[in-house]
Amino acid sequence: MIEVLVYLFLVLAAVFNLMGLVGILLFPDPYTRLQASSTCSTTAVISVFIAVMLEAGFSAITGKVLVITLFFFVSSPVGAHIIARYAWNTGIVPWRKLRKPAPRPEEGPHD
Repeated sequence: MIEVLVYLFLVLAAVFNLMGLVGILLFPDPYTRLQASSTCSTTAVISVFIAVMLEAGFSAITGKVLVITLFFFVSSPVGAHIIARYAWNTGIVPWRKLRKPAPRPEEGPHD
């Protein structure tokens, strides 16, 4: 039963990595690409760490992996924020979808 959960978490990690890759390829600017990649990679790495903890059982390895997981959970979003802030400070502007102004409703007859 544990092996099934381990494989499930590993497949989940692969799916999240694939979604992050799709986000990197499809999103238009560095900010949205960074958000997609950092969120998906954090979730994928934590899924791998959970699989390792399940496979190792209750041992010293589990405690060490738990500490590494908590550190990664905190440091990965901070790193993404630092990269986004650097991009903002260098003048990279977020992408904006140009929309045509909505047509004004025609005025009716005045009574």
